Amino acid sequence: MSVPSDIELYDLARQTGQYFLKEHQWLCTAESCTGGWLGKVLTDVVGSSSWYERGFITYSNQAKQDLLGVDNTLLAKYGAVSEESARAMAQGALKNSAADQSVAITGIAGPDGGTDSKPVGLVWFAWADKNNSSIRTESVVFKGDREAVRRQAVMFALQNLI
Repeated sequence: MSVPSDIELYDLARQTGQYFLKEHQWLCTAESCTGGWLGKVLTDVVGSSSWYERGFITYSNQAKQDLLGVDNTLLAKYGAVSEESARAMAQGALKNSAADQSVAITGIAGPDGGTDSKPVGLVWFAWADKNNSSIRTESVVFKGDREAVRRQAVMFALQNLI
């Protein structure tokens, strides 16, 4: 995946907004490694207050527990960067908001913090839908520096919302 430009991110956020507006649905976000970047891109779109309900920036494990209800034993067993954590974050975002759909992002943006099993660039995503109780998860290992990993993660999250 190439590193998306600000214009590409904005265009995709605008398309996302059009979709949620047409569907009369609300979106919320739960972000860790992107630090609110997805929420920023979404709220760059004029009129986003008609479809973007809220965002949770849960960078620390404590924040994931306090704001999203992610279980401490889950974090201890699987780590913050895991399918299980992404799934719990997406569920917690829906539970603690009035949104119809959520997206969660948790990963290792670098430049350090990676291991053999969880390398720098590994990002887990979860998309949850309150209406049909479904949750999709996926992981990607992005290449590049810290900004490139985060920028690609925001793009990937948006691309898989609609």
